[in-house]
Amino acid sequence: MIIFKTIKYKNFLSSGNTFTEIDLDNDKTTLVVGHNGAGKSTMLDAMSFGLFGKAHRNIKKDQLINSINNKGCLVEVEFHVGGNQYKICRGIKPNVFEIWKNGTMINQSSHAKEYQKILEQNILKLNHKTFHQVVVLGSSSFIPFMQLPAGIRREVIEDLLDINVFSKMNIILREKNAALKENIKDVNYQIDIVKNKIETQTKYIRDITALTNESRNQYESKIHASQDLIDELQAKNSELSIGLDESVSASEERLRSLQDRKQDLLLRSQDRQTRLSHVSKRITFFEENEACPVCDQAISDGHKHEILLTTKESQNRGKAALKQIGVEGQGVESEIKEQTSILSTLRDRVHQLTSNSQEISKLQKDIVEYQKFLDKEVSVDLDKAKEDLSVYNTDKNNMMERKLTLSDQFSYNSVIHEMLKDTGIKTKIIKQYLPVINKLVNQYLQVLDFFVHFNLDESFQETIRSRHRDEFTYDSFSEGEKQRIDLALLFTWRQIAKMKNSVATNLLLLDETFDSSLDHEGVENLIKILYTLGDDTNVFVISHKGEILDGRFSNKIEFVKEKNFSKMVKSSVQPQLSVV
Repeated sequence: MIIFKTIKYKNFLSSGNTFTEIDLDNDKTTLVVGHNGAGKSTMLDAMSFGLFGKAHRNIKKDQLINSINNKGCLVEVEFHVGGNQYKICRGIKPNVFEIWKNGTMINQSSHAKEYQKILEQNILKLNHKTFHQVVVLGSSSFIPFMQLPAGIRREVIEDLLDINVFSKMNIILREKNAALKENIKDVNYQIDIVKNKIETQTKYIRDITALTNESRNQYESKIHASQDLIDELQAKNSELSIGLDESVSASEERLRSLQDRKQDLLLRSQDRQTRLSHVSKRITFFEENEACPVCDQAISDGHKHEILLTTKESQNRGKAALKQIGVEGQGVESEIKEQTSILSTLRDRVHQLTSNSQEISKLQKDIVEYQKFLDKEVSVDLDKAKEDLSVYNTDKNNMMERKLTLSDQFSYNSVIHEMLKDTGIKTKIIKQYLPVINKLVNQYLQVLDFFVHFNLDESFQETIRSRHRDEFTYDSFSEGEKQRIDLALLFTWRQIAKMKNSVATNLLLLDETFDSSLDHEGVENLIKILYTLGDDTNVFVISHKGEILDGRFSNKIEFVKEKNFSKMVKSSVQPQLSVV
């Protein structure tokens, strides 16, 4: 059980640079009063900030620091758990987060989130949402249990029943199974490797064992056959290579000479044709013209006849020479074709020689491989090969056993995982407590003069029936009726917490609960419940209606505003009136 002792805060919201200190366990009931803005609800925000790093109301962290002083915001909460004394110090400007146990600060080397997790999970065993369902009931920034989503409702119940450990166990179990999956995957990979080794080694042993004399003869025969073929190809190459290089060179040289001769004849033919063209033009000129076109002088017949005779003789000689060139060209072309054919034949011999040489090289490599295989039989240690195979098989068997162990563990964890799921053991435990929860809720509803039958199922959905068996939902009631249900659930959760000793605490904070939707009868009934809570409960009621509630509480605290700062007036003891 958590026994909250004191809370101190300064430069927090409207409080100034002097600590406001409130004793939390001196009086059974305390009335907290003051005008609007005086700082009554500040203790709720300070308590929530000190424990969880965030205010009770929806206030941003940088808005919690006093806007006038703007530094030195600090909250200190002292409480006892078992035989240990704790103090939480949390501040802004400078940032402070310290957890003290029995006068010694707990190691702060971890990250702030991890430090907070230590506080919530290992010390308080209480988180922010459960704190607001068990410790606080307020009209501001409070979400009643019945307005929470089903998942959050379940988390609250699990915290109260102290069965969230199963969820944590399930998370750990999932992490373990994820690691097991990876281990199984790794083992399978290793098994595949050793299986390949076994297969290779088995084939190796089989091959060398099968290398009998017969197989040796077969390989020796292959060697001989290959060598015979090599000898045959080498003999062919010797024959093919006789005078081959000289013949190829001579043929290529003769072909080049003929091609040069062909080119020369072509040029001569072109020259002759050009010259014949000029001669023909001269003959045409003298045959067609009687006078010189340049000087207009007449050309004599004797002169024309002499020139035509000489020119035509030259034309005839040119035609005879051109014809002779053509004859020579045909002879050269014929010889080129013949020489090309000869060179092609010679090149076929070269190609065959090259092909034979490649085949000889391949056969020589085959002989080397055949010889290696024959030599292997002599050099191989069959016993060593069998010994290695035995080691591989042992490794495989060990890995198979490890895989079986891991698989069994995975299956076992999977079964436990199913048990730890929301639909498993937790649901069975919740089902066992649901009758108790529903009974307590209905008892508190009767004390609050709200005569309905309230029932929560394992999905935390409500069924509410009137005396006439009419069914309702939470949302169908008035605000005053809803508040009665919220109060009944709050006190039920505190009773369950005491029964389980899970998140039980001495502190109960009611913020403006009496100021909202409760009528006079509801107020009286609520006070009646408060006085039945036992001596181990310290109730703080924050209210605007001090004049109505005066004299109904064992202690009274008043907050006032002086010079823009909240100030707590010294508490005064109130006479207790009996509640019947």
